[in-house]
Amino acid sequence: MKAAEVMVSHVISVRPETTVCDVARELVARKISAVPVIDEDGSLVGIVSEGDLIRRVEAGTEKHRSWWLELLTTNAQLATDYVKSHARYASEVMTREVVTVREDTSLAEIAKLFEHHNIKRVPVLRNGTVIGIVSRADLLHVLAELHSKSAPIPDDAGIHSEILRQLKSEHWFSSAQVEISVRNAAVTIQGIVMSQEQRTAIHVAAENVPGVRSVNDQTVLKRLVGE
Repeated sequence: MKAAEVMVSHVISVRPETTVCDVARELVARKISAVPVIDEDGSLVGIVSEGDLIRRVEAGTEKHRSWWLELLTTNAQLATDYVKSHARYASEVMTREVVTVREDTSLAEIAKLFEHHNIKRVPVLRNGTVIGIVSRADLLHVLAELHSKSAPIPDDAGIHSEILRQLKSEHWFSSAQVEISVRNAAVTIQGIVMSQEQRTAIHVAAENVPGVRSVNDQTVLKRLVGE
């Protein structure tokens, strides 16, 4: 699936001159955790998230350091912290280097960006204009919808074939010495595995095949053989 298929198209945004208080009100009223900042030309110039607003002098949550830690902190960082807690406008607290995607960016790539940059959402751009936003919640909705859709239940032979196909496509499975049997949709796994992690991965692969009713893991770790 692509970004265009899951993004929220009605994008709530603010201007660089929007006050911090108004940004906070917008986040609360709309029940969202961030808003893109868009200038008068319609270009994305930043994004303001809840994290940018939690250290505020008005709320008494500004960052305080012990005197010795403050000595070890650069003046640039101290100045940045001051701006975050005292700034009046979105342009002064926003994150300027915004991670963005295109309409045709895959969900797999978006998930990778979330992990790599430790972010919760990405604006979707078309010719430099924001046309949507994809959040972690949108990926969860996709997962929920996929699992709610009914699919034809395969027979035992089909289940067995699909489990083997899935496992043989994974590099980590090559060292395992296991046999898999299926009876009335109940899967039994026997043999030798090289690690607990490999055992768990085989179990997960089996239980995720459509139609599987249960998984009986009878494998043993290699280091325990002969004991």
